[in-house]
Amino acid sequence: MGKHTGFLEYSRTPSLRKPVEERIRDFKEFELIWPDSVLTEQSARCMDCGVPGCHGNNGCPLGNLIPDWNDLVMKGEWFRAKKELHRTNNFPDITGRVCPAPCETNCTLGISDDPVTIKAIERSIIDRAFAENRVIPRPSRNHTWKRVAVVGSGPAGLATAQELVRLGHQVTVFEKNNRLGGLLTYGIPDFKLDPVIVERRVKQLSEEGVEFRSNVNVGHDLKVSQLFSMFDAVVLAGGAEQPRNLPADMPGRDLEGIHLAMDFLTQQNRRNLGEAVSPEQTILATGKRVVILGGGDTGADCLGTAHRQKAREVYQYEILAQPASVKKGSSHEEGGVRRWGVLTKGFSGEKGRLTQLHGVEVEWKASGNNGNRPEMKEIPGTEFTQPVDLVLLAMGFLGPVREGLLSDLGVEFNERGAVKRDVNFMTSVPGVFVAGDMTRGASLVVWAIREGRDAARGVHQYLMQEEELPLGR
Repeated sequence: MGKHTGFLEYSRTPSLRKPVEERIRDFKEFELIWPDSVLTEQSARCMDCGVPGCHGNNGCPLGNLIPDWNDLVMKGEWFRAKKELHRTNNFPDITGRVCPAPCETNCTLGISDDPVTIKAIERSIIDRAFAENRVIPRPSRNHTWKRVAVVGSGPAGLATAQELVRLGHQVTVFEKNNRLGGLLTYGIPDFKLDPVIVERRVKQLSEEGVEFRSNVNVGHDLKVSQLFSMFDAVVLAGGAEQPRNLPADMPGRDLEGIHLAMDFLTQQNRRNLGEAVSPEQTILATGKRVVILGGGDTGADCLGTAHRQKAREVYQYEILAQPASVKKGSSHEEGGVRRWGVLTKGFSGEKGRLTQLHGVEVEWKASGNNGNRPEMKEIPGTEFTQPVDLVLLAMGFLGPVREGLLSDLGVEFNERGAVKRDVNFMTSVPGVFVAGDMTRGASLVVWAIREGRDAARGVHQYLMQEEELPLGR
C-alpha cells in the first residue's frame, strides 16, 4: 500500500449528500462526489491487511480488487484504477450507487474502527472515467457465429450479454418493457439511480455488438419454439417478480388503496421518464397517510418516493423484531416512523375505500419446536388501529413468475421455488441457462452481475468447449 499509516491518520468521512429539505423536492440523485483531496485521504485508509475481508467469501460477490484500486486512487492513478475496477465488475457505476456494500461490512479496518468508504471511492473512479471519456466500447475481433438469446435486460442480463459478445458470440437481449434495464430502470427510484446511467451502458453494449429488442415478452410475443429455432443457447435473466402478498381472505384486503410496492415504484419511474400512466391506475401518496408493510430496501424505496410525492405522513412496519443495530438508510433520514414487531390483521374502510389498518404487536421467542427457531406470538393488549389512506406491500418476492416462458420451457425449480441450475448455470433444459434473481431469489445487483458473468462462462463452455473469459476490461 502507498501509505501504511493512513488508517491511523485519517477518519472516515461521511457520505456527501444534498440536505434533506433540498433533495426531497425532486427525484434527482442526491449523493455527491468528494473533492480529490478527500478521496485521496479516504483511499489511504485502506490497510495492508493480510486477508482483505472486503473481497473475501462474505465481502464482495464479484471479488473486486478493492485494495488495489484504493491504492491507485491514493496515488492519483485514476485510469489504472478504472481498469482494475472493470476487471471484475461490468457496471461499477451502478453498484457504486445501489449496492448496500457488503464489502464495507467486512472491511478489516471495521473490526476496530470505521470501515473504508469503498462504495463512494468505487463510484468516484467510474464517474471520473466516464467524464473523461475513458469508458469505450470493446467489440470483439473474433466471431463464433453462435447465436445467444438473453431474456431480460436487468443487471444479470446485461452482464451476461457483455461477456458473451466480447467472446465473439452474436447476442440478442429481449426486454418486455419499453425501455431497457429491467428493474434498474423501472424498479429502483431515480434518486438512487439516474436512468441515464443505465442508458449509457446500454449504448456501450450496443456499440460492442449486442442487439436489443424491447417490447418483446418472450413466451407470449415470441414463442419458445421460435426461440429454439433462432438461437443456439438461451439465458434466462428475468428476475424474481412474483411478489409476496397478503392473504386474499384477510379482512378488507380488497379495499381500494392497497397496492404492491413495485406497482407504486414503477409507476413513478414511468412518470419521470415521460411515459403515460392511466388515470384509473394512478397510485400517489400526495397528501395521504401511508403505511408501508416491509422493512427492507423496497420498503425504504417506497418511503423515499412517498416523501417526494409529499405524503401527509408515512409509517413503515416490519413484522420481525428490531435488530440490535438498526441500519438507517437515506430515506429514513428524510422522515417517517419505523416500527418493528408489527403484524397486520386486516383493514376497514368506507364505501369500498381504505381508511384503517388493524394490527397487533408480536414477539419472537424460541419455542423448542422446529429446530428451536424463533416463533411469532401476538402480545395481548397491543392491538391497535392506524388511520391510513394508502398501504404499500413491500414484503419481498417469492421467486420468478412461472406462467408463460418458464412453464412453456418446462424447466425444473428448486426447493425455494427458483429455477434450478447446475454448476455451469444450465437449467434442466439443455442449452437453456439462468442467472440472477430468477435462480437465486430476490438478491443484490452485485450478485446479479456476478451470476451473469458466471452464466456467460457456462454458455461459452457449452457452445465452444472453452472456459476462458477476457480480462483487463
